[in-house]
Amino acid sequence: MSYLPIAQHGIIGDLRTAALVGVDGSIDWMCWPNFDSPTVFGAILDDRRGGSFRVSASSADASRRQMYLPDSNILVTRFLTPDGVAEVVDFMPIFTGGDGSGGPQRLIRLVRGVRGTLPFSLECRPAFGYGCRPARAERLESGCRFTSGSDSLALSTRLALQTVDGAASANFEVREGEELAIVLHGGGLSDSTANGLLESCSQDFQTVLSYWQSWVSAMRYRGRWREMVGRSALVLKLLTYGPTGAIVAAPTASLPERLHGNRNWDYRYTWIRDAAFTVYAFLRVGFTEEAEAFVEFLEERCRVDQGLQVLYRIDGGREIPELSLDHLSGYEGSRPVRIGNSAAKQFQLDITGDLVDAIYLYDKYCKPLSYRLWNTVRGLADRVCEDWQKEDEGIWEVRGGAQQFTFSKMMCWVALDRALRLASKESLPADIPRWRAARDAIYETVMRRGFSEKRNSFVQRLDGSALDASMLMAPLVKFISPSDPRMLGTLDAIAARLESDHLVRRYDPRVAPDGIGEEEGTFSACTFWLAEALARSGSLEQARLIFEKMLGYANHLGLYSEEIGLTGELLGNFPQAFTHLGLMSAAVNIDRALDSRAGHGGRGPVPWN
Repeated sequence: MSYLPIAQHGIIGDLRTAALVGVDGSIDWMCWPNFDSPTVFGAILDDRRGGSFRVSASSADASRRQMYLPDSNILVTRFLTPDGVAEVVDFMPIFTGGDGSGGPQRLIRLVRGVRGTLPFSLECRPAFGYGCRPARAERLESGCRFTSGSDSLALSTRLALQTVDGAASANFEVREGEELAIVLHGGGLSDSTANGLLESCSQDFQTVLSYWQSWVSAMRYRGRWREMVGRSALVLKLLTYGPTGAIVAAPTASLPERLHGNRNWDYRYTWIRDAAFTVYAFLRVGFTEEAEAFVEFLEERCRVDQGLQVLYRIDGGREIPELSLDHLSGYEGSRPVRIGNSAAKQFQLDITGDLVDAIYLYDKYCKPLSYRLWNTVRGLADRVCEDWQKEDEGIWEVRGGAQQFTFSKMMCWVALDRALRLASKESLPADIPRWRAARDAIYETVMRRGFSEKRNSFVQRLDGSALDASMLMAPLVKFISPSDPRMLGTLDAIAARLESDHLVRRYDPRVAPDGIGEEEGTFSACTFWLAEALARSGSLEQARLIFEKMLGYANHLGLYSEEIGLTGELLGNFPQAFTHLGLMSAAVNIDRALDSRAGHGGRGPVPWN
């Protein structure tokens, strides 16, 4: 085996877990049964030990194409030769009203003959526990059972499987008009399981297709980039853990931000920082239920008396120890391979602003706050008054020690501003004089110490000079007018020093050390922030150019990872929610600005505050 580029994968899922499917028909990543469970297929992190599940044309010279069925998360991988064309249709059933709970989990692979005859092969080699425990394969009349200790998976098919060294394999031909079902599922397997398998899977296909198409049809965005916004919304829904409403930052762990570098992190958790972005993005395009579910997840976990944590497990758990899996070689040899994330225990001031902003949007566009939730907001605002002057690890979760980050101070302002708005709008009890005094003090501090006259730009740290793309968020969160000379100067400075061919880096580690000590690629969400900030400032042509160029860096399915490397490759965990959130926000607001200039109202039901 060898490593496919990260970009040459699609994603399927069932609102409990997800799988990456390569253009070669190989499932190279899947945690089972949940997003943050250990992997059963992890070849993308080690092509020898990780485990994979490949169904593909045997011919090495077959060309390959991949697409989603329209308005769905059903993935089709096609194999084309002069002698025949066939396709593999991959999806996972969804149960109980779309929340992903209450039914048996299954991964379904339908092999269909389109033209002529094509030789195919199957190899399923699970490796349980992040590749620590190879499976034992037991052949049955209707398929195969894989076991390792108390873990088990079953493969159902009418193919005659061979089992060797914990793997099941088969060679077969696919003829025009033929259809074959291959199903991976948990639990036991009886010899009668394969009876009626194709009929059952065909019904599941229709049900799942109807589910996704019905869901996305509720999207109210009708702008210029509907297809990309729709795909981003489908990605966010796919990254939602149905039983709780939590949304993972990405379904993968330890895909490198830089090949052979040290920036390899586990993103299979829910970040508080994503809260306001997620709620805003869902509301902006009409998905109110998803926004409500996410805020309700946050409400249950984010109690002041427990201490606000940077990130949580998808079931709301707080313990996320960071470990290195030394037995895995990493993607293209990029070590260390990490699971868990010690950022959970960092002190990051900005997350309070993200959370209160999400609650503010929830109150404005979903439901009035409950007494309990308002008490949470009061406690958070009081805590900001006490803590805003402290050092923290900041939005980028640096590992070189706490600093006085300008963005963190700005988001403390956001927390108090939104709390004051809520108190005023709803006539709620609050320590308004204290909050207002702290809010104004934060504003003056950011304006005096977070802005460099020499750079004519907001800077990363108070009294510093290093630039940081996070300050592109200032007009987006209403901290400053988008056309204020200070913001225009910041846009110019970031374009001059952090932008390369319209792609934006978060910061320059050589100028602003982060404790990791290596360079990185451009950060995709920051590029979308730049485009949106320019649009808000009135530079519409430049904004649209940057946005359109960024669309060209999506993979063949419209998916984005966290970063883009120096030669245009997708790097980091994939697909990344933060990037798709940035795309949705930028698309809606650039559309709105273009429509406003053209003389008619903007599209979409919700402005940003």
